[in-house]
Amino acid sequence: MSAAIARAGATAPAGPVRIDPMDSSSTRRQATRAKLYEAAVTLIAEQGFSATTVDEIAERAGVAKGTVYYNFKSKTELFEELLRHGVSLLAASLREAAEETSARGGSRVDALDAMIRAGLVFIDRYPAFTQLYVAELWRTNRAWNSTLLVVRQQAVAVVEGVLREGVEAGELSEEIDVPLTAAALVGMVLVAALDWQAFQRERSLDDVHAALSRLLHGRVGGR
Repeated sequence: MSAAIARAGATAPAGPVRIDPMDSSSTRRQATRAKLYEAAVTLIAEQGFSATTVDEIAERAGVAKGTVYYNFKSKTELFEELLRHGVSLLAASLREAAEETSARGGSRVDALDAMIRAGLVFIDRYPAFTQLYVAELWRTNRAWNSTLLVVRQQAVAVVEGVLREGVEAGELSEEIDVPLTAAALVGMVLVAALDWQAFQRERSLDDVHAALSRLLHGRVGGR
């Protein structure tokens, strides 16, 4: 999973450009962490957490074993940070989709529809992370269970916010159970997308989105 890197498009000023060594160091560390995230999520999705070693993660990332421990105290900490990183990207994608829809004058149901598509795009881009995340949701004996609950709520809260706004604006029924509906919508996207990835690859992203969109408009958008 590659970290998103913003690229500034401003015109370079005349004269020599000073590079802040701290900024350069921070950028290098972010790039290294992105490599470690990518390596870890792929290996753990392939063979499980217990079977994956720090040596394998370092080798897959193309770095020294010591680099792993320089960035993370342990494999468990690396995995917890991986969960935070991945779900933060997902939540940001959902939030951006809702905000863009609102800026265009769309309804809250339109925003939810856009968030469904954004979720599918994310899962299509990061299938290994999504598979790993969903699998871990059902485990109860992991050291990172508390972290998992926090990051899960981070994504669900974005959907909850749009649902509450819809109810307050009269666009959605007051009978909607906001927390449960938000969790159901997120779960619907995750499970449907994984099923698509595993068993229905002949379908396009547009096909899957259209099917989920009809469910949304029929079950949530209907009043």
